[in-house]
Amino acid sequence: MLRAMPTDAANREGQAIARRAGTVAAGTLASRVLGMVRDAVFAAAFAVGATDAFFMAWTIPNALRVLLGEGAISGAFVPVFTEAYERDGPERARAFYARLVGTMGMVLLAVATAGVIAAPGVVWLYAAGYSEHPELFDNTVVLTRVVFPYIFLMGVSALATGALYARKRFVAPAFAPMWLNVAFIAAAFGLAPFAPRFGVHPIIALGVGALIGGVLQILVQLRPLHREGLLVRPRLPGGDPYVHKSLRLLLPLLAGLGVYQLNIVLARQLTSFLPKGSLSYLYYGQRLVELPQGMFAVAIASAALPSLSESVARGDTAQSKHLFRYALRLTLFVAVPSTVALALLAEPTVAVIFGRGAYRAHEIEETARSLVWQAAGIWAVASVRTVVPMFHAYNDTRTPVVASAVNLVTFGGLAAIFMGPMQHAGLALAVTGAAVTQLATLIGLLRWKMGRLGLRELATGVARMSLASAAMGAVIWLVARYGAWERGANATNVAVFTIAVAAGGVTYLAVSRSLGAPELDAVVGILRRRRRKA
Repeated sequence: MLRAMPTDAANREGQAIARRAGTVAAGTLASRVLGMVRDAVFAAAFAVGATDAFFMAWTIPNALRVLLGEGAISGAFVPVFTEAYERDGPERARAFYARLVGTMGMVLLAVATAGVIAAPGVVWLYAAGYSEHPELFDNTVVLTRVVFPYIFLMGVSALATGALYARKRFVAPAFAPMWLNVAFIAAAFGLAPFAPRFGVHPIIALGVGALIGGVLQILVQLRPLHREGLLVRPRLPGGDPYVHKSLRLLLPLLAGLGVYQLNIVLARQLTSFLPKGSLSYLYYGQRLVELPQGMFAVAIASAALPSLSESVARGDTAQSKHLFRYALRLTLFVAVPSTVALALLAEPTVAVIFGRGAYRAHEIEETARSLVWQAAGIWAVASVRTVVPMFHAYNDTRTPVVASAVNLVTFGGLAAIFMGPMQHAGLALAVTGAAVTQLATLIGLLRWKMGRLGLRELATGVARMSLASAAMGAVIWLVARYGAWERGANATNVAVFTIAVAAGGVTYLAVSRSLGAPELDAVVGILRRRRRKA
């Protein structure tokens, strides 16, 4: 059983984290489901050579989004905004927010402009192998110039999200990302068929869709910002100490970006020298593993950060540790079975979601090879995303950079060993191995920083999750044997896949219930409260 929180307040805050995580998870689920539809449309409508160009171009601004969007929110904004609000009141926090928006707006605009101008050099930096294929290289350069302004739009949307998260308003920001996928799908259907009339490749339509999606993500958050009194006019810093503190916290994140970018550059450079389609196989596999990672790990981390920041601001270390363990256990309750299920259902999942149109048996098989190895690391990546906010709550953005560097070194070593014999699947294996090493490093550094974390109490819970996942895996394997997955998304395969997922899910929940898993009670409690509200 979960140990009781040290105080009633901590217990209530833990329940609040679960409720807020449910809200964020619902929004993320909507976005991820639409994302699967989007990727299925991409796979069916465009050959892997065209999607290689788009995914390479999209990688670059999307990597910066991790820092200037999610990283700025969790590491340099929410904790400082919470501190300003708690210490000096709402008006002071509002003034800080206005100045931060003005400052970050200028930074984002400069980065976006530089990316558009330097697109050929940026593409060569990430994909030198494409220079051996002039058409592929040129298409990637054009796409990079089209999508790079998304960095500015994404950054503005992220600042709105951070303000609403800091005020514990989660609905609008949780559902905002789904509009990017709506725009992508609309672009694939509504713009791509007409692109040749203007003398451009149909894949360019996806770049336009990215910009439309960025605008929509901002618009849907304006009304809740107005309600919170945070629809501000951007201002220059003007010596604001809170802005300076946020920027100081952001600087180590910039160092982290350097490490993260080196990781991305290395992975993309290696992929650019592999056979055609390798990047698409890796990307589609990554998108599938991001469903459980994004829906639950990011949701729980986003929901926990404001509460962790408040505990730290009050100096309540014991409560912050309890909240951290609670969040980590909820994350693993979903991540462990997701690891098992997606690894066992790699080929069926790829066949049902992507197996149509231009995506045939060979593409299904190669993507499944990538997915198996990436799925093996779901639990580690999800846990990393839950551990990092603990450092951010303590205004420590430097320590996670060390763990990122360990990730980079591990990835490079494993990629050198396995890429030759396994090609793109070897890179997928390297990603998983690096994530496991990064998690171990983060836990060790957090314990060194804070002392004993009480993680031994998680052992019983993880054992229950593992046993329930093993039972689930046996059921999934038995059902999945009846599919002919090389044939793609035909009616029989869809039916077998649906039965396998449903039977596996019921098995996991039933075994968890029989073992008395308290995490299940937390999830059921969220669903019951939402049903009563409805």
